[in-house]
This record gives sequence, structure tokens and C-alpha cells, in this order.
Amino acid sequence: MKEGPDIARIGTLIGDPARANMLTALTGGQALTATELAQAAGVTLQTASSHLSKLEDGGIISQRKQGRHRYYALADAATASLLEGIMVFAASRGHLRHRPGPKDPALRKARVCYDHLAGDYGVRMLDSFVQSGAIDEDGENLRLTDEGRARLAEIGIDLEALSSTRRPLCKSCLDWSERRSHLAGTLGKALLSHFLEKGWARRSEDSRAILFTPSGERKFLSLFPAE
Repeated sequence: MKEGPDIARIGTLIGDPARANMLTALTGGQALTATELAQAAGVTLQTASSHLSKLEDGGIISQRKQGRHRYYALADAATASLLEGIMVFAASRGHLRHRPGPKDPALRKARVCYDHLAGDYGVRMLDSFVQSGAIDEDGENLRLTDEGRARLAEIGIDLEALSSTRRPLCKSCLDWSERRSHLAGTLGKALLSHFLEKGWARRSEDSRAILFTPSGERKFLSLFPAE
């Protein structure tokens, strides 16, 4: 077919191993320098710059300059959803990269997916919301109920501020490690920010893992019980 969306170009941009490693690093939601992305990809800075230029031209990433440095990030939430979807598909077909070490269990337990919580704890949080009636789930469509609004107000989430953006409040995002959905959208972002601001958890310095403190973990599990 000579007309329509050019998925071949997107596949080529994402499919290169070095670029795939860079994009995986950026799914953590943080803006990274070319040097940091070169390290993530295992290539030279010159090679990384060439890859980044291609990704930017393809609309996959964006960059901003701050002082003497240039920082790169995923272009938007849609890009993050695309990459997470590819990860889910790859995992479901057995295409996994095995890197033994203590990071693996931590990533499966709780990690950042662009700007919201993923992994076992991310899935648990959405399950708890649905089971308690705070969120209505209809396939991939999520709707916050009146009971959910009241519950989030008790937690300290400002829903009025979240509703002022074009981005969906509640969005289902398929989790690559759990093969089930976790909560994305502005609400998912706000909840992860809340956990970090309250000191319940912190981001790992060298991976996408979200590390809960013992007291933070107790509070999280109490706030989101699982049946």
C-alpha cells in the first residue's frame, strides 16, 4: 500500500537496538542528555547524536536546551504508550532480554512508566480502585465515580487541577511485566507524584524502579488493599 500511515518508518526508528535502548531509558519519564543516552545504548557520543537526530526528525523524541546542556525526552504520552505496548507484545511472544541482578525484582514490583506507576504495585492500585467502586472499568475504558472523587479528595489529590488539561483523567495502560492494566492519565501521574512527595517512595538512581520505604509500603498496601 502506497498511501496511509508509514508504519515502516516508525518500526525502523524504534527497531534499531541502540535506539531501542535509548527509548527504553526515556520511558522512565526523565529528560536525559546525549551522554547519558549513549551510555544506556552502549555507543559513542557521536553515534548517539546521530540516532537522536533521527528519532527527533521522526517525532519520537523532543529536546530542550538548558544552559550548556541539551536534554532529550519522549515526545508525548502517546509515544510512551506505544513503547509500553511494544514491550507487552514482545514479552507475550517470549522476546525477553535477561539481565540477572537485584534490579529485576524491583522493576517488576514497582517502576515508573513515563510518569505513572507500573509493575505489580501499579496493577494493584488500579485493581483496588475498581474493586472498591472508585473507578468503573469497561474494557479499556476507565471512569472515576463519585465515590472515587471523594476518596481521592481524602488522599489529597486536586482533581479540579487535573481536569483542566486535555489529557485523559483516567487511562488504562497495559503493563508489560504483569500483562494486565495499570492506571495512567493525569490521575496516574498525580498519584505517583503524591507518593514521591510524601516520602513513601523514591526513584532509583540507575533504573526505572520505584523504591518504597518500609513505612511508605505499609501505607500504600493499606490504602490499596487487594482482594
